[in-house]
Amino acid sequence: MQSPRTRRLDAALTRGQSVRGGNGEPLSGPTASLLIRSTVPELGEAFPFAELPRCLLRDRDAIFGQDFREQVRGMGICEVLYAPRSPWQRAYVERVIGSIRRECLDHVIVFHEGSLRRILRSYFEYYHQSRTDLSLAKDSPEPRAIQPVEMGRVVAVPQVGGLHHRYERRAA
Repeated sequence: MQSPRTRRLDAALTRGQSVRGGNGEPLSGPTASLLIRSTVPELGEAFPFAELPRCLLRDRDAIFGQDFREQVRGMGICEVLYAPRSPWQRAYVERVIGSIRRECLDHVIVFHEGSLRRILRSYFEYYHQSRTDLSLAKDSPEPRAIQPVEMGRVVAVPQVGGLHHRYERRAA
């Protein structure tokens, strides 16, 4: 479990702020390096696969400093940079983020990190198991069996806290 101090450090790093010590002075050299490197195991844990990816696609944000780049290289991952101001180069990511925002986060109030994780877990379950996609012949990414009329009437099954619904046939 992270301490509040480590959490603040992580938040500062992700916002692109400099790392500061207890007296408010910016840290540099070995101290800052040690603090930044303590978050590196989290980088390896960020990938849900058994092995690390070959490449990391990223933008040119200042939060990806020299220490971050060294750690990525040390993990054997090549970096591919997007051109500045080119959202079309990351169209798939932009589309997924837009879908998450429009279909989920714009309609809920997030109270804390645990709440956000719970909401997103529920949305991703809906996204993969229930949300239809025209490119998949109006099926979901995880295919569903067609339910014959004999199974009963159609009922709405609430998902994502009632924000979306899945429709199934159930016996009366």
